[in-house]
Amino acid sequence: MAFYRPDPAMASHLESVLDQLDAAGRPGLRNSLSITWVRYSDVSPQAGQGLGAGWNQERCVYPASVVKLIYAVAVERWQQRDMIPDSDELQRAMRDMIADSSNDATGLVVDLLTGTTSGSELHGERWEQWQRQRRLVNDWLASLEWSELDGVNCCQKTWGDGPYGREKHFYGADNGNRNALSTAATARMLEAVMTGAVVSPPACRRLRDLFSRSLVPDQRRADPENQVDGFLGEGLPAASRLWSKAGWMSQARHDAAWWQVSDAPPTMVVAFGSGSDRAQDDQLLPELARALCDFTPPEES
Repeated sequence: MAFYRPDPAMASHLESVLDQLDAAGRPGLRNSLSITWVRYSDVSPQAGQGLGAGWNQERCVYPASVVKLIYAVAVERWQQRDMIPDSDELQRAMRDMIADSSNDATGLVVDLLTGTTSGSELHGERWEQWQRQRRLVNDWLASLEWSELDGVNCCQKTWGDGPYGREKHFYGADNGNRNALSTAATARMLEAVMTGAVVSPPACRRLRDLFSRSLVPDQRRADPENQVDGFLGEGLPAASRLWSKAGWMSQARHDAAWWQVSDAPPTMVVAFGSGSDRAQDDQLLPELARALCDFTPPEES
């Protein structure tokens, strides 16, 4: 059962948008795109109050840097339970992991969450224990008992060149143990952060500060990796406020975004584009955001 109430009008609009995007020179788009789209009627909604629609939203794919959203929430949960101490260095890593999508910072965060380190291959009981600890974030996700989290995998660091040593071994044959998320799972977690429904309200406020993005043109030009241009944020009205976490690599262009236009109720869209064609298409997500912003509910038309 979805964490939102399915809306037939939104589903119809989403189908139309997919048709338009496909017709604009993107053959096979539907097979390489996953979307969860949720709209709210309250300016400050609670979790589960949205109306929504989706496409391929339960399909788990490689999430690229969107997994850092999960790791950021996990840090707050671990600190809530006194499992890892706070420090200036951890806070610096958290900021760099989310604001700049730093893979180096993410490596430290994963090490702290799981009590593991990278290095040469391990064997025997030491290897088995290392793997058990690396799955601690998955264990926490399972404890939430959210149906949207079925099948997800959040146990790997993120890389520039790729894993080596025990990290490569842990990826498994044919990279079968890579991180995996669905748009529904990501949306459920993002909604929980934005509505204060996971960890604690103060922790969610700290996370929201990390995910906040500037739409000011000068600030975006000053930061070529702003996670706005080429992603959903680029397609939003200038007066919008945006909270998001993007992911981009040679085979993926993803974004998880929550926005408010002026004082209107918020909208959440999580969109995963998989494959080299989607990764290179820097206008797909902005066009998707514009098209979804154009939706007018039947009662308002």
